[in-house]
Amino acid sequence: MHTNYYFLRQLAPALIERLRGYRVASCFSQEKDELVIGLLSNTGAEFWLKAQLGAAFPALALPETFQRARQNSVDLLPELLGRTVAEVTAWPQDRVLQFTFAEDGATLVLKLYGPRPNAIFRPAAEAPAQLFHQRYTADADLQPAATAALPLIGATGKLPPALTDLPARFLREQRGYDPAPPETKQRLAQELLAELERPAHYYLIELDGRTRLSLVPLGTILQTLPGDDPIGALRRFVPLALGRRALETERRQLRQLLERRADEASTSAHLARQRLHALAHEAGYRHRADLLMAHLHEIHPGATQLEVIDFYTNEPVVLKLKPLEKPQRTAENLYRKAKNQQIEERQLSERITRREAEALQTLELLEELDTQPTLHELRSLRAWRKQHGLDPATAAKASTELPFRVFEDQGFTILVGRNAANNDLLTQKYAHKDDLWLHAKDVTGSHVVIRHRAGHTVPEPVVEHAAQLAGWYSRRQHDSLCPVTVTHKKFVRKPKGALPGQVVVERERVVLVVPANPFEHTA
Repeated sequence: MHTNYYFLRQLAPALIERLRGYRVASCFSQEKDELVIGLLSNTGAEFWLKAQLGAAFPALALPETFQRARQNSVDLLPELLGRTVAEVTAWPQDRVLQFTFAEDGATLVLKLYGPRPNAIFRPAAEAPAQLFHQRYTADADLQPAATAALPLIGATGKLPPALTDLPARFLREQRGYDPAPPETKQRLAQELLAELERPAHYYLIELDGRTRLSLVPLGTILQTLPGDDPIGALRRFVPLALGRRALETERRQLRQLLERRADEASTSAHLARQRLHALAHEAGYRHRADLLMAHLHEIHPGATQLEVIDFYTNEPVVLKLKPLEKPQRTAENLYRKAKNQQIEERQLSERITRREAEALQTLELLEELDTQPTLHELRSLRAWRKQHGLDPATAAKASTELPFRVFEDQGFTILVGRNAANNDLLTQKYAHKDDLWLHAKDVTGSHVVIRHRAGHTVPEPVVEHAAQLAGWYSRRQHDSLCPVTVTHKKFVRKPKGALPGQVVVERERVVLVVPANPFEHTA
């Protein structure tokens, strides 16, 4: 609440009591999003204002002393120098503090909005505004809201903006606000408003992994400060919050990373279990191939289907046939698919076991992050993060489960798309310009990519195996020979408006291969 109206309305009179008659001696910045103003009294006493105007943590710091750096420091707002503070006010129901100076009615407005903080200086009442963040051009016309009292509860029962965030949470958690009838809500809000206007204490708290300044007791209370010294409270809060900010940021990032990993692992295991269940409850390829071979003598040339009695269930079954393909070849392809299905089932079972173990391990790390006291110290947290391979660099390089068919051949990785949209993902997002790109010529099929290895030329046997995969995962799967386009990814582009999977190849060479999956024993 260090930028909340009810804190600023306590801070403003305290500042004018200290600063009336002080004149501006310096105005400069030596860090991004920082405005430092040094003031001097007639007796030479110093007072420093340091406005932090970054979106992540807007604040007004009041350091007791400040040493200007000799380098990387720039003077700002030269027309502000020498002006004498006459008044400090908080804009009604807003997160804005205004300094008014005795000379020409000049004003300096500190807008402490979370997303877009700014400082606006006007050297005279009607003079053009000078903005600290010049990109926020609308701030030149910023004006205080009407001073009329705002309703505590609107027609929808929502609290006004100045009572949201911590005050609203305090009402809900400690005053039973939500289930109360409208009359009670009004009374509770009025009581809280009276407490905020004359706070007995200021609280430095930790809530949801962040250090906050609060006018109400919430979360873990780190310090309790007297309510009649807002300047002292701000001087204690800002250094504490900045000092704990790195720890809080890294804890928050770690939590998000672990939660994402746990969710991804659980989802992957769930999808694999669904696929395994579907495979277990559909008629197997081997089953259909056995039926086909047992009734070869009943198949007439050019037939498109065959109705037989299933000798396993004693029920009629219709087997689909290709009129231009020999039944023996159809059965051979079904046996091949059955073999691949067994491999897929084994891989799915292994994936379920692996991903469920990953999810459980990640949840255990999350629990340790919350319960281990030493992890509330930055050094210990970083050591723990490194111990478990959670460093940002490590996490970025960690291998993830690719959404493609993956094969390894002589140290080269071959990726095969699964459908049209997946082909686009492979070619447009995953493939590097120097990767080799393959596709069965003139028919629909999977995009195939051979990952480039710096300093290594792709051997022809690897190209041939990848070309066989391109033919196998295409409409030419059952052709005797399949022409396959081979080129570098940099010569493949997707025209605007093209359908999923459609690309244009600008340079190519063509190889002829027998469509096959040469990795059946491992894929």
